[in-house]
Amino acid sequence: MEHLEKLIEFIFGAGLFFNTILFIPQAIKIMKQKDVRELSLLTFSGFNIIQLATALHGFFHGDYLLAFGALASFLTCGLNTILILIYR
Repeated sequence: MEHLEKLIEFIFGAGLFFNTILFIPQAIKIMKQKDVRELSLLTFSGFNIIQLATALHGFFHGDYLLAFGALASFLTCGLNTILILIYR
């Protein structure tokens, strides 16, 4: 059972990492094209609220993998949200 728990923890951590880096190509595209007409500010703002709430939940419950993973996603998604506001 311990091996299964370690495997699930690894997969969870990898998922948080990939969730974080998936926002980077969008930010690069926005900076190159300076066009955000097809992006939803509401959607990215909603992602940011969920990620911040998740990070705070992780910190309050001592789950630092969750907390820092969600905080990293909050930052990369937040970059997209800021770029949407800039290029509107």
